[in-house]
Amino acid sequence: MTVLHSAPRFATNDGVIEAVNATLGSRLVGAVDQHGEIVLTVARDELAEALRLLRDEHEYQQLMEIAGVDYPQRAERFEVVYMLLSVTRNHRLLVKVHAAENTPVPTVTTLWPNAGWLEREVFDLYGVIFAGNNDLRRILTDYGFEGHPFRKDFPLTGYVELRYSEEDKRVVYEPVKLAQDFRSFDFMSPWEGAEYVLPGDEKADAPAVPPVAEKKTTESAKDTGADAKADAKAADKESAPAPATDEKDRGDKA
Repeated sequence: MTVLHSAPRFATNDGVIEAVNATLGSRLVGAVDQHGEIVLTVARDELAEALRLLRDEHEYQQLMEIAGVDYPQRAERFEVVYMLLSVTRNHRLLVKVHAAENTPVPTVTTLWPNAGWLEREVFDLYGVIFAGNNDLRRILTDYGFEGHPFRKDFPLTGYVELRYSEEDKRVVYEPVKLAQDFRSFDFMSPWEGAEYVLPGDEKADAPAVPPVAEKKTTESAKDTGADAKADAKAADKESAPAPATDEKDRGDKA
């Protein structure tokens, strides 16, 4: 049975920017067709209204994801990216806004209920504040976690580590203590001549084995452990003739 869908099998970006620009007007700061995707930049204060227009007038019904990006060198260091999907048109849009640490981004939980979970994730990992979100709590990090781990200036080791204390019978937090220092590698090939002694090369500089002071010889029977009877028996074995074979055996072997 053939199933017909209203959405086209392949959607193109032709005319999308022009149509969106006509709808959003001054709310649209910039638009670009990059790597096969339409990326829209909207004014932060007009975010909720811009997304509502895209949902209601351009059929981008679903909010698939909200992601954060950190650019520490910028005055507004964060970008919050909203990924929209049109089920009926089989097309996707990326909508982003700029924000700083002290500039809240309007919540879109009034448009899509699943935005509450996604906004909490961006807040937890980047520290972006979403104005209007009534349940803005950490969602991935532990209780009492300090800082936001996806920021570029957050240390790789974090600030604290936790372990279970047998003395206190509970989980305790302590400053990070590395088991060993960070090792620095100079990446110098030994074949090019290292400026330091490689492991094992110290043996080459070791003193040579001293010569034996007195050479030992075995000139008498007591030095070798043999005696006259053993020497005579060995001589008999060397001088004994090989055993003869008869004609029958020679014929069989031939």
